[in-house]
Amino acid sequence: MRGPFGYGGAVALTGDRKVRGELSFLDGETAGVAFDADETAMFLALVGDLDDITVSACPACRSRIVAAVALVDLLDAAPPHPRAMELVELADSAPTLHIYVVDGVAPCNHDSWLDPGYDEWVDATEG
Repeated sequence: MRGPFGYGGAVALTGDRKVRGELSFLDGETAGVAFDADETAMFLALVGDLDDITVSACPACRSRIVAAVALVDLLDAAPPHPRAMELVELADSAPTLHIYVVDGVAPCNHDSWLDPGYDEWVDATEG
């Protein structure tokens, strides 16, 4: 097992939506997938910076809201990542059209994130 969630699909969260990982993906309610540093580096090398699928983002870190359907399309078009299927499952079963990305290593207060998406991100990740 690797990281807090191991392998094998999105993991149901129990109460604490503050997933611990270098880069974490949350559905805003019950499930999340966390990548460690190596997985994050590989993922971003394969798919890029996620800007093309971003709905709202903190300009100072990698925390953001991405469109769930666009994430699946991006993963389908990208070279394979060992944990891509977990993200596809997370996006496919998400209760909203959004996936919430948490930058777990940036020392950021998100003070520069001024658009209304910030409130949605906070509700989804800190509930």
